[in-house]
Amino acid sequence: MLRSSVLLTLLFSATLLMAQAKPAPYFNVDAKGLWVEGYDPVAYFAEGKARKGLPRYSHVHQGATFHFSTQAYLELFKRMPERYLPQYGGYCAYAMGATNEKVEVDPETFKVKDGKLFLFYNAFFNNTLTTWNKDEVRLHRAADANWKAFVHAR
Repeated sequence: MLRSSVLLTLLFSATLLMAQAKPAPYFNVDAKGLWVEGYDPVAYFAEGKARKGLPRYSHVHQGATFHFSTQAYLELFKRMPERYLPQYGGYCAYAMGATNEKVEVDPETFKVKDGKLFLFYNAFFNNTLTTWNKDEVRLHRAADANWKAFVHAR
């Protein structure tokens, strides 16, 4: 009996550790779990610009590692992460609305609107922020619906 309890406890602990080490499936992270190339999510709001974070100011949230450019930004995020998390896990807002796909982003192509951060793909003469702005209401509505379906499917 005692041996069974110990075995169950070990299995439960191992499962819990594996779940914590693995990033949430809906965050845009690299193979090491780093969110959007290490950019600081708070800087988009506080400074109105994209700013690379530093490894010394890092924090793991829902399995994803976030870097911050200052200790103050790290503390702000720790107090209210939901305020600074980007829409659609940090994937391209335009692609989520137009094609229902998770597409990588250029962290320096972004928009903050109504207190929400939207990131966009921008490469090879294709700035999706420009396209998003031409039909924002429809694309935003579609992206919200597509993302909701994606998260609930998990």
